[in-house]
Amino acid sequence: MSTSALRLEPVTADNFDAVCAVRVRPDQEHLVSPVVKSLAEAYVHGQVAWPRAVVDGDTVVGFVMAFVDIAWDPERDPSDIRSGIWRLNVDAAHQAKGYGRFAVEAVTDELRRRGASRVFVTWEPGPGTPEPFYRTLGFRLTGETSGGQTVGVLDLPPAPSS
Repeated sequence: MSTSALRLEPVTADNFDAVCAVRVRPDQEHLVSPVVKSLAEAYVHGQVAWPRAVVDGDTVVGFVMAFVDIAWDPERDPSDIRSGIWRLNVDAAHQAKGYGRFAVEAVTDELRRRGASRVFVTWEPGPGTPEPFYRTLGFRLTGETSGGQTVGVLDLPPAPSS
Protein backbone atom coordinates (compact mmCIF):
# COMPACT_ATOMS: atom_id res chain seq x y z
CA MET A 1 0.00 0.00 0.00
CA SER A 2 1.39 3.36 -1.02
CA THR A 3 -0.07 5.94 1.36
CA SER A 4 0.79 8.78 -1.01
CA ALA A 5 -1.30 7.21 -3.80
CA LEU A 6 -4.16 6.12 -1.55
CA ARG A 7 -7.38 8.09 -1.86
CA LEU A 8 -11.16 8.04 -2.00
CA GLU A 9 -12.66 8.93 -5.38
CA PRO A 10 -16.26 9.47 -6.46
CA VAL A 11 -17.77 6.57 -8.39
CA THR A 12 -17.88 7.68 -12.02
CA ALA A 13 -18.46 6.17 -15.45
CA ASP A 14 -14.68 5.73 -15.71
CA ASN A 15 -14.30 3.58 -12.58
CA PHE A 16 -17.80 2.08 -12.33
CA ASP A 17 -16.84 -1.38 -13.65
CA ALA A 18 -13.78 -1.61 -11.40
CA VAL A 19 -15.83 -0.55 -8.37
CA CYS A 20 -18.55 -3.10 -9.17
CA ALA A 21 -15.86 -5.79 -9.51
CA VAL A 22 -14.88 -5.41 -5.82
CA ARG A 23 -15.66 -8.72 -4.12
CA VAL A 24 -15.12 -9.67 -0.50
CA ARG A 25 -14.03 -13.19 0.45
CA PRO A 26 -16.72 -15.86 0.06
CA ASP A 27 -16.88 -16.32 3.86
CA GLN A 28 -17.69 -12.59 4.21
CA GLU A 29 -20.49 -12.37 1.63
CA HIS A 30 -23.17 -12.83 4.30
CA LEU A 31 -21.77 -9.85 6.22
CA VAL A 32 -21.91 -7.08 3.59
CA SER A 33 -24.04 -6.35 0.54
CA PRO A 34 -22.43 -6.35 -2.90
CA VAL A 35 -21.20 -3.00 -4.22
CA VAL A 36 -23.83 -2.91 -6.95
CA LYS A 37 -26.60 -2.98 -4.30
CA SER A 38 -24.85 -0.16 -2.43
CA LEU A 39 -24.71 1.92 -5.60
CA ALA A 40 -28.42 1.35 -6.17
CA GLU A 41 -29.09 2.46 -2.59
CA ALA A 42 -26.89 5.51 -3.15
CA TYR A 43 -29.00 6.40 -6.17
CA VAL A 44 -32.26 6.01 -4.23
CA HIS A 45 -30.93 7.84 -1.15
CA GLY A 46 -28.89 10.43 -3.02
CA GLN A 47 -29.33 13.20 -0.47
CA VAL A 48 -27.60 11.25 2.29
CA ALA A 49 -25.40 8.66 0.54
CA TRP A 50 -21.72 9.36 -0.09
CA PRO A 51 -20.30 6.43 -2.16
CA ARG A 52 -16.55 6.34 -2.88
CA ALA A 53 -14.04 4.06 -4.53
CA VAL A 54 -10.99 3.23 -2.43
CA VAL A 55 -8.10 3.62 -4.84
CA ASP A 56 -4.39 2.85 -4.52
CA GLY A 57 -2.48 4.31 -7.46
CA ASP A 58 -4.52 3.22 -10.47
CA THR A 59 -6.17 0.25 -8.75
CA VAL A 60 -9.61 0.19 -7.14
CA VAL A 61 -9.09 -1.88 -3.99
CA GLY A 62 -12.40 -1.29 -2.24
CA PHE A 63 -15.60 0.63 -1.81
CA VAL A 64 -16.94 2.67 1.07
CA MET A 65 -20.27 4.43 1.42
CA ALA A 66 -21.02 6.92 4.15
CA PHE A 67 -24.34 8.38 5.12
CA VAL A 68 -24.46 12.03 5.93
CA ASP A 69 -27.51 13.08 7.91
CA ILE A 70 -28.30 16.52 6.57
CA ALA A 71 -32.00 16.50 7.34
CA TRP A 72 -33.12 19.66 9.06
CA ASP A 73 -36.15 19.39 11.24
CA PRO A 74 -36.70 21.90 14.05
CA GLU A 75 -38.65 19.25 16.00
CA ARG A 76 -35.77 16.77 15.86
CA ASP A 77 -33.45 16.21 18.78
CA PRO A 78 -30.07 17.53 17.56
CA SER A 79 -28.27 14.81 19.52
CA ASP A 80 -29.99 12.20 17.31
CA ILE A 81 -28.50 13.44 14.04
CA ARG A 82 -26.37 10.57 12.80
CA SER A 83 -23.77 10.18 10.10
CA GLY A 84 -21.43 7.28 9.56
CA ILE A 85 -20.26 4.33 7.55
CA TRP A 86 -23.05 2.59 5.69
CA ARG A 87 -20.99 0.05 3.76
CA LEU A 88 -17.35 -1.04 3.53
CA ASN A 89 -16.12 -3.61 1.01
CA VAL A 90 -12.42 -4.31 0.58
CA ASP A 91 -11.64 -6.64 -2.31
CA ALA A 92 -10.53 -10.10 -1.17
CA ALA A 93 -7.18 -9.72 -2.94
CA HIS A 94 -6.46 -6.49 -1.07
CA GLN A 95 -7.56 -7.30 2.48
CA ALA A 96 -5.28 -7.07 5.53
CA LYS A 97 -3.19 -4.32 3.90
CA GLY A 98 -4.65 -1.29 5.70
CA TYR A 99 -7.19 -0.27 3.06
CA GLY A 100 -10.19 -0.72 5.36
CA ARG A 101 -8.53 1.34 8.09
CA PHE A 102 -7.70 4.03 5.53
CA ALA A 103 -11.31 4.10 4.26
CA VAL A 104 -12.76 4.41 7.77
CA GLU A 105 -10.30 7.15 8.71
CA ALA A 106 -10.93 9.05 5.46
CA VAL A 107 -14.71 8.91 5.98
CA THR A 108 -14.25 9.95 9.61
CA ASP A 109 -12.16 12.94 8.50
CA GLU A 110 -14.81 13.93 5.93
CA LEU A 111 -17.63 13.69 8.47
CA ARG A 112 -15.62 15.72 11.00
CA ARG A 113 -15.06 18.35 8.30
CA ARG A 114 -18.83 18.45 7.79
CA GLY A 115 -19.39 19.06 11.49
CA ALA A 116 -20.09 15.57 12.84
CA SER A 117 -19.07 14.88 16.41
CA ARG A 118 -19.74 11.13 16.18
CA VAL A 119 -19.51 8.47 13.49
CA PHE A 120 -21.84 5.49 13.52
CA VAL A 121 -21.44 2.07 11.92
CA THR A 122 -23.39 -1.17 11.98
CA TRP A 123 -22.21 -4.72 11.49
CA GLU A 124 -23.63 -8.20 11.36
CA PRO A 125 -23.11 -10.12 14.60
CA GLY A 126 -21.82 -13.68 14.65
CA PRO A 127 -18.92 -15.61 13.18
CA GLY A 128 -16.57 -13.55 11.03
CA THR A 129 -18.11 -10.27 12.20
CA PRO A 130 -16.08 -7.12 11.52
CA GLU A 131 -16.67 -6.04 15.14
CA PRO A 132 -13.01 -6.55 16.17
CA PHE A 133 -11.88 -4.37 13.26
CA TYR A 134 -14.21 -1.51 14.22
CA ARG A 135 -13.45 -1.88 17.95
CA THR A 136 -9.71 -1.62 17.18
CA LEU A 137 -10.43 1.69 15.44
CA GLY A 138 -12.10 3.03 18.59
CA PHE A 139 -15.77 2.31 17.93
CA ARG A 140 -17.74 1.34 21.02
CA LEU A 141 -21.02 -0.50 21.31
CA THR A 142 -24.10 1.68 21.75
CA GLY A 143 -26.31 -1.13 23.02
CA GLU A 144 -28.61 -0.57 20.04
CA THR A 145 -29.38 -2.71 17.04
CA SER A 146 -30.56 -1.61 13.62
CA GLY A 147 -32.13 -4.15 11.30
CA GLY A 148 -30.59 -6.92 13.40
CA GLN A 149 -27.13 -5.38 13.15
CA THR A 150 -24.99 -4.18 16.05
CA VAL A 151 -24.54 -0.39 16.24
CA GLY A 152 -21.16 1.12 17.07
CA VAL A 153 -20.16 4.75 17.55
CA LEU A 154 -16.89 6.64 17.50
CA ASP A 155 -16.74 9.97 19.30
CA LEU A 156 -14.71 12.50 17.31
CA PRO A 157 -12.45 15.13 18.78
CA PRO A 158 -13.13 18.58 17.33
CA ALA A 159 -11.48 19.38 14.03
CA PRO A 160 -8.22 21.31 14.47
CA SER A 161 -8.53 25.05 14.00
CA SER A 162 -6.77 26.44 10.97
